[in-house]
Amino acid sequence: MANRRTEASHPAAQGLHAAPAAVVLGHLLTAQVAAAASVAPALPALEAAAEAAAQALGQGHKMAYAGAGSSGLMALADCLELAGTFGIPPDRTPMLFAGGAAALLHMTGAVEDDPALALADLDRAGIGAGDVVICISASGGTPYTLVVAETARDRGATIIGIANAPGTRLLALADLPVLLDTGPEVIAGSTRMGAATAQKIALNMLSVLVGIRLGHVHDGYMVNVIADNAKLIDRAARIVANLSGAGMDAARDALAQTGGAVKPAVLIAAGATPSAAAKALHASHGHLAPALATKFS
Repeated sequence: MANRRTEASHPAAQGLHAAPAAVVLGHLLTAQVAAAASVAPALPALEAAAEAAAQALGQGHKMAYAGAGSSGLMALADCLELAGTFGIPPDRTPMLFAGGAAALLHMTGAVEDDPALALADLDRAGIGAGDVVICISASGGTPYTLVVAETARDRGATIIGIANAPGTRLLALADLPVLLDTGPEVIAGSTRMGAATAQKIALNMLSVLVGIRLGHVHDGYMVNVIADNAKLIDRAARIVANLSGAGMDAARDALAQTGGAVKPAVLIAAGATPSAAAKALHASHGHLAPALATKFS
């Protein structure tokens, strides 16, 4: 433990307990900004990871997340947003969290050391050849996460390993290693701080690029969603109106014809029949730009 960078003493930690509140908060903010900056060197690795994940999902495979403790929480936060943001079915993006749902209410350290839990979660998620597993561990040595990574790799899955310390076992065994070198925490070992901030940013970027590659984003709009409540219906109508050039009434009428699905509604509002919209989206593999270029008569 003493050799882990995430457990080392931070330069700002000396005398922190006696420092004025403004000084403490200043040190914490500076550390958060530095953590965010640590993502920049990882951009090429994140690009490669996102391309692999998008390819897997595009071919009908899964993109799973795995982690324990604070790292697991960052993974879970990203995982849970994928259905609402990009319309990706939850069964295609399983979450393997050490301790399961019970650990979300009361996190205990023991679950991250239990290989049997990792194996059971992996079996439950049905991970196999062609899938991608995003394994996240600040230290790069969390037993639960390592067991998931090693076993999933043995079963033919591609492993994306995200860690906050160089030279770690997770990065060594990953097919696509992503190093977020955040260094020591202001509160030694509290990786919910700098390490988690960098992880959250990296995961946001990775999953957004995945969404774009799958055709679920167009001009910055979420176009692969189903509007099923008042807020989403209003948002979807504005998206359809903006992308089709039609008015709000036409946008709402188009959404009514598609059951709230945005992509076909954009095409219908642009002049397509429902069947022509479906045909165009099938031909473009769900990407809206080439479908919009279709001449609807």
